[in-house]
Amino acid sequence: MHFMVIEHFPSGGIKSIYQRFKDDGRMMPEGLEFVSSWVTADLNTCYQVMKTDDVTLLQQWVSAWDDLADFEIVPVTEGKEVAKLF
Repeated sequence: MHFMVIEHFPSGGIKSIYQRFKDDGRMMPEGLEFVSSWVTADLNTCYQVMKTDDVTLLQQWVSAWDDLADFEIVPVTEGKEVAKLF
């Protein structure tokens, strides 16, 4: 299952995020897969697509970062899969 993870950073918070990433990596538990990410031009929001069949792994990963960002997590399906329904 795919998830759109929307991270909202406090003003200037992206520096802390990237420092931790540099020091500790993505800190993902085994079974959670990073697909891709995009950061807004103002550096206040990151959109990541993650993949896992165990949502508790996603929760575990978020808990390693939730002191630096606010998270919104949305289960998503690829458009081509939805199109098959019609």
